[in-house]
Amino acid sequence: MRKILVIHGPNLNLLGTREPGIYGRLTLAKINQMLKTDAKKAKVTLVIKQSNHEGQIVDFIGQAKKNKFQGILINPAAYTHTSVAVRDAVAACGLSVVEVHLSNIYSREEFRHKSLISPVASGTILGFGAKSYTLGLSALLDLISAK
Repeated sequence: MRKILVIHGPNLNLLGTREPGIYGRLTLAKINQMLKTDAKKAKVTLVIKQSNHEGQIVDFIGQAKKNKFQGILINPAAYTHTSVAVRDAVAACGLSVVEVHLSNIYSREEFRHKSLISPVASGTILGFGAKSYTLGLSALLDLISAK
């Protein structure tokens, strides 16, 4: 069975109450449930992690291949724009990685317009709210199936 690692970055544990005008009112638990529903239909196992700590996210990515994951779905959140360490872990992991964002980072503050992750990810989906995650999972499964 295919196994996918889902990583939610910093502050995503606050979804539902954090700036709902930008991020919506769905909680992270609801987004995870949406992903699990899609994964079950696709006969895929998901392991879902959330961390506010950069090093822990780097560890999740770095151990993914050893832990028999076929791909990674990641919302690096604020680390998108600041973390060379997360970028380097994505580049080195040897797996298909799809970056997702709830909001359109290019329609927000200028400092959010630069993703350090996108150049090393297999693809990026953004701006569709929680649907970005399900679209990202679908794209990741397509990438894995094509290998």
